[in-house]
Amino acid sequence: MAQTPLLQLSNISLTYGGNPVFDGLDLVVQPGDRVALVGRNGSGKSTLMKVMAALVEADKGARSLSPGVTVGYMEQDPDFSGFATLGDYAAQNLDPAEAYRVEMAAEGLDFDPSLDPEKASGGERRRAALAKLLAEAPELMLLDEPTNHLDIHAIGWLEARLRETRAAFVLISHDRAFLRALTRATLWIDRGQVRRRESGFDGFEEWRDTLWAQEDEARHKLDRKIKAEARWAVEGISARRKRNQGRVRALQELRAQRASQIKRQGTAAMAMEAAAPSGKLVAELEHVHKAYGDRVILRDFSLRVMRGERVAFVGPNGAGKTTLLRMITGAEEADQGNIRRGTNLETAIFDQSRAQLDPNASLWENLTGDPLMRVPGQADQVMVRGQPKHVVGYLKEFLFDEAQARAPVRSLSGGERARLLLARIMAQPANLLVLDEPTNDLDVETLDLLQDILSEFDGTVLLVSHDRDFIDRIASTTLVFEGAGRVTAYAGGWSDYLAQRPEADSPAPASGAGSRSKDKPKPKEKVKSGLSYTETHRLEKLPAEIARLEAEIGKLTELLADADLFTREPVKFRKATEAMAARQTALEAAEEEWLMLAEKAEG
Repeated sequence: MAQTPLLQLSNISLTYGGNPVFDGLDLVVQPGDRVALVGRNGSGKSTLMKVMAALVEADKGARSLSPGVTVGYMEQDPDFSGFATLGDYAAQNLDPAEAYRVEMAAEGLDFDPSLDPEKASGGERRRAALAKLLAEAPELMLLDEPTNHLDIHAIGWLEARLRETRAAFVLISHDRAFLRALTRATLWIDRGQVRRRESGFDGFEEWRDTLWAQEDEARHKLDRKIKAEARWAVEGISARRKRNQGRVRALQELRAQRASQIKRQGTAAMAMEAAAPSGKLVAELEHVHKAYGDRVILRDFSLRVMRGERVAFVGPNGAGKTTLLRMITGAEEADQGNIRRGTNLETAIFDQSRAQLDPNASLWENLTGDPLMRVPGQADQVMVRGQPKHVVGYLKEFLFDEAQARAPVRSLSGGERARLLLARIMAQPANLLVLDEPTNDLDVETLDLLQDILSEFDGTVLLVSHDRDFIDRIASTTLVFEGAGRVTAYAGGWSDYLAQRPEADSPAPASGAGSRSKDKPKPKEKVKSGLSYTETHRLEKLPAEIARLEAEIGKLTELLADADLFTREPVKFRKATEAMAARQTALEAAEEEWLMLAEKAEG
């Protein structure tokens, strides 16, 4: 017997500002559905979710909800007017006897339900909205970017909670690991149309690329047919005018069909140019202590960051990740200990608060007003990696249209603000990238492009992120903030950390300071004689790093052995030569570092 749908949308059409968002859209959500809702930034994912929640009314079409079914929507900007605490807001629709549900959700999501909303951060307010939804336990949950502002441990808690629920849910997220773990069906919004795939997010990208390839092939066939018919119209119509008027009309219809096709949005043309290399040493911290009052951020912490490393910072919100970043870059000093910073550092910073952007100024003004991008005497030009460009042309490379150039930044979505900030930091050469939560709100395609840019970047990357998949793809070292001022370095990314941590068979550290007893010894604390914890992990990691560099040098050597490469592909030859020099320098540094640490370990 067929199930009765929880929710059904039929022939939905919606237009904003003259542009159709959806046209003739049909959608069904069944009991028990676990659906990933995916699409490019600006494709209408959040708008569709609001239509499903009855918060936005379509221009035409019908929304049907089965009798007795409750739908819960996680608000992006909740209204806390009239509520004394975050907990009061989250429990507003609950019987007093069910208030414990809010307490449970608050513990898992790591926020204080007694906090005054006026004193709460945007992230704490978002977590309270998520707690409200989970506590109310509707039959259908609509979750729009629920992992934003959650630390990596709270994401794990939410993932476990959603895995156990019997409710259906539709989920928008940029977090690939989260989507892969939870979803069993995929809704893909592309140019106003929604396609459904009866399989979770894993495999979505291959499916999408296959459909796009089929579309491109059909378009090429149509173009060839139009071209052939147009040639006939020029060469043969005069001789057979009356007999072939139907064929002329058919050509007009083909052209109309081609003109009506909606062009696929391309990917952002992001690029990053490394500045002149920094010194081999980027930063060295020795026995550093940092505290704010009684709250210890770092206790006897030592770290060495070498040129070309990709270091990820992972831990609970408020654990001190951003503070450590600021100490490495010189924006903040240690209470105790020594910090030595490298030479020739040119730093570009991606700030998670987007504070570098003026929300009331236009996109145009945010770029031309940047002293590093200003072109003297040219109000419509910006300096991009040493070359002047028209500001609108540069914005188009990051998928903004001309109409948006004069719009205020506050009108942008979260993903668009992230792209604008990337446009600013990528305009200037740098050899040290500091990325504080860069993945929030970005769509999957932009994340892929950012990953490719970072992979090819010859400088050093310091990354704060709660996106496990992104960390796995980028990091060569992961620093885990474990509470009570303890930070431990692990070779590799998030998955490598899970495999290496002493409690590998138990859950990852809980959020919040002091989650592990200071008196409990750990196997990891058995270090080689004469080495700090960080140095021990570095020594263990170096052989694999050296082997990787040797393998990359081998591949580049094979490429450059092609005698015709210089004349055939001069740009590729130049990049390969530069990459070879950078890898050889990195290999020399890694070998020297290994020798120094090995000698130190032997006493």
